[in-house]
Amino acid sequence: MEDLLGTDINASELWDQALALIMTYAPKVVLAIITLVLGLWLINRFIGVLDKKLGAKDPTLNKFLCGLIGAILKIMLLISVASMIGIATTSFIAVIGAAGLAIGLALQGSLANFAGGVLILIFKPFKVGDTIEAQGFLGAVAEIQILYTVVNTFDNRRIIIPNGSLSNATLVNVSVYDKRRCDMTFGIHYNDDIDKAKNILQRLFDEDDRSLKDPGPVICVGSLGDNSVNLMFRAWVATDNLWPYYWDMHEKVKKAFDAEGITIPFPQRDVHVYKSE
Repeated sequence: MEDLLGTDINASELWDQALALIMTYAPKVVLAIITLVLGLWLINRFIGVLDKKLGAKDPTLNKFLCGLIGAILKIMLLISVASMIGIATTSFIAVIGAAGLAIGLALQGSLANFAGGVLILIFKPFKVGDTIEAQGFLGAVAEIQILYTVVNTFDNRRIIIPNGSLSNATLVNVSVYDKRRCDMTFGIHYNDDIDKAKNILQRLFDEDDRSLKDPGPVICVGSLGDNSVNLMFRAWVATDNLWPYYWDMHEKVKKAFDAEGITIPFPQRDVHVYKSE
């Protein structure tokens, strides 16, 4: 009888303890579940709105930012929910910090490229389709990834450049402006008529429809070389016409100078041989 009575008392105590625990933690668990569900809904809603706002402007930056912000918000939500239940989050945060530090030390180069990619996507020194000159390569930007930028050169090579290098070094974006100046130098003989040669260059400029009249060309004597008078010819053209104009104009100038009797000199050396008796 005493054993049965003791069993009833123990069962009653266990039930009371269980009931007390339920009364203590049930509201917290329910509130935590509600917070988790509501928080996930709000985060997904916010990410959806952000995706629509940024999607039309920059798809690459859009996917990156939406994924990064979504992950950060969900981690913060889980930590808050765990704290509401009564789980100590201090140690958890310390573990995350230590793991982040270890990963950061192990992936210093990749993190530098990651940070460079973030800077490129935010400040946009160039975009997909631009022609850039960087790290000794000239080509069109095909992709801007988080760690690397893909550049296709004009001789059909695919160059992968780390974003860390692009964000910390000098690069030239030749596609920013819709017009560029085409700089050329043509040498003529010292005995040739300078004004006649300048008039020929002006005529070739006027005859080419790709030449932009505003701003006008600069045609002048740039320097007096060892073998030639160097005429500086600077003309403005549309960016897409720069190299075709440059190549065509050199051919036209050579033909026009030949037809008009203007000599394009080249280095010469006179060798005198003396015969000793």
